[in-house]
This record gives sequence, C-alpha cells and structure tokens, in this order.
Amino acid sequence: METKYGFTKMDISEFENWIANFRVGRTVIYLQQHHTVAPSYQHFNGSNHFQLQRNMRDYHVGSNGWLDIGQHFSIFPDGDILTGRSLELTPACIYGNNSGAICIENVGFFDNGVDSMNQAQSEAIVRATAAICKKFSIPASTDNVVYHHWFNLSTGSRHNGDGLNKSCPGTAFFGGNKVEDCENNFLPLVRNAMTGGVIAPIPVLLKYATVTASALNVRVLPTSSSSKASDREALVLGSVLRVYEEQNNWYRISSSQQHWVSARYTDDVERAVVNASVLNVRSGPGTSFAKVGSFLKNQEVFVYERSNGWCRVSLDIKWVKDNFLDF
Repeated sequence: METKYGFTKMDISEFENWIANFRVGRTVIYLQQHHTVAPSYQHFNGSNHFQLQRNMRDYHVGSNGWLDIGQHFSIFPDGDILTGRSLELTPACIYGNNSGAICIENVGFFDNGVDSMNQAQSEAIVRATAAICKKFSIPASTDNVVYHHWFNLSTGSRHNGDGLNKSCPGTAFFGGNKVEDCENNFLPLVRNAMTGGVIAPIPVLLKYATVTASALNVRVLPTSSSSKASDREALVLGSVLRVYEEQNNWYRISSSQQHWVSARYTDDVERAVVNASVLNVRSGPGTSFAKVGSFLKNQEVFVYERSNGWCRVSLDIKWVKDNFLDF
C-alpha cells in the first residue's frame, strides 16, 4: 500500500483484505458502477495514479462544487485501486440515487470503439465488486449492483436506459451497459468471485436509525465519558445505522464490537422494498403534489416519516404511497 494526497493505493489482494476489515457505520445497500471517460487509457502512463486521482478531486471540488471527490474508489487500468471519498459519506455519482450507495469509478472510456478494457483491470473490477458485496451483504443482482446508464439524468428515476441517460459505465462494459448485459455477462463473474454467490448472513437487527447530528461520535461503551472508537470515523448527518442493541438510550451499531452511539442524536427509520412495477414519487403526501421521480419494483428505500398513508423516503420532500412498499 502507498498513500499520497490523502488517497491510498492498493492492489486487488490488498484491497480485498482492507475492505473486509474496514468499519463503516452507515448502511450500504447499493453498489454503483461508472467509467471516468476522462481520464481514459491515453492519460494513464502506469505510474500517475495519484496525480489523476487528485485531478479528479480538484475538478469535482473546484468545478462541480462538491465537498470532495465524488467516488469512493477508482480502479485503474493496471488493476490498482485508489481510495477516494470517505465511506461514511454518500457518493456524488447518480443524481437522486446516492443514499445508501458505494461508487466505483473505473478509469477508462468503455464505449464501443474507444478503450478496450485489459485483463488486469477486468479482474480487479470483478474481484473488488465481489469483495464489497460480501462486506456489506449486497446481493449480486441488478436490483442492487447498478449502472449509471439505468437512471434518468434529469429526474434520477430508474428506467433502465429508456432516455436522457449517460452511457456510463460504457456500451462495451463487460459486453454492454443494459440490465440484461449486467445480468448475463458481469454478475456471473462477480458471483463466482464470491465463491458461489454466497453472501454472509445479516446479523439480527433491532432496527435502523438515522443520524440527526452533523457529526456523531462512536464510543466503546454506552456512556458519553467513554473513549471514542479508534477505528471508526464520526458518523455524518443522514447516515442510516444498523442497531443491534439498546442500553440506557444508547445504540450498539456493530454486530461484533462494542461500538455505541447516543440515541439522542438519532431518529428511527424503516427499510422497505418497492412492490409496484413503477411507483411515482411526489413532493408531498398526496396525489395533488407534483411528481418528482419514480422507483421501479424491488428498489429499496428508507422511510423517515409516515403521514395519512404516505411515506417520506428521503431527508427532503420525496413521498410515496405506503401500500406500494413492503416493510
């Protein structure tokens, strides 16, 4: 491993070990796949990983106005992986669909006739995807491993590439950027890398809770006087946490460690799955409010508030009818 400019570079074997042992407080249910377009293969010289990653961060911050680089990981043509945005922060990669996600940017321009992905990068993408899916118990399915191409750029609605889309992660990405290409060409490789597609069972949860403070410290005992956990960052506003135990108004958020947060700075949320073919999202709890997007069947959401048969499914004003959700 090597660290520079705040990024850490790993080969795929190092990454698999690193991600398996890295602790993340927020709940992750989606993995996004992207390509960078620029930089592409013609910009990579075999040794300028850190410079290219810094250039992307400078562009995302300076030109886009984001707080950091948009992606959590960049996978380079030689198969090396660089860390990016903190894993405690949502990515800035698919409009309206970043909550609960991890973003991979694959360095290259993978539309037909441009960059031809080499074996080292192909293997690293498959193995890194499998390692992240295993770490966060993400099903290796097209409901949870998603391509940017499947989402409308204007509304964020998922319609699987029917219009106003980027080609990302590329029309030649593992045989194509359509849902059927992912299912037929990419995910079988990921499932095989996961040793038969077996996903570690999710430990028994009490509930989910969202952080209401701008920064919430994680402590080693359920008291405000105990030490902060040394291997966890502070949790950020809006993060959805898994709660395994409750004690004296404190929540244990790790299934294996004594890592606790004050319940005072959280609100309970519910996890749900869309059961309608297409579910309209509105700007308020009623059909008189404007439609602001839509979900497809099997998309997962967190419910922050209920009102007269409607559910608010984000920190802002996105509402759906509750009878089209399975809790």
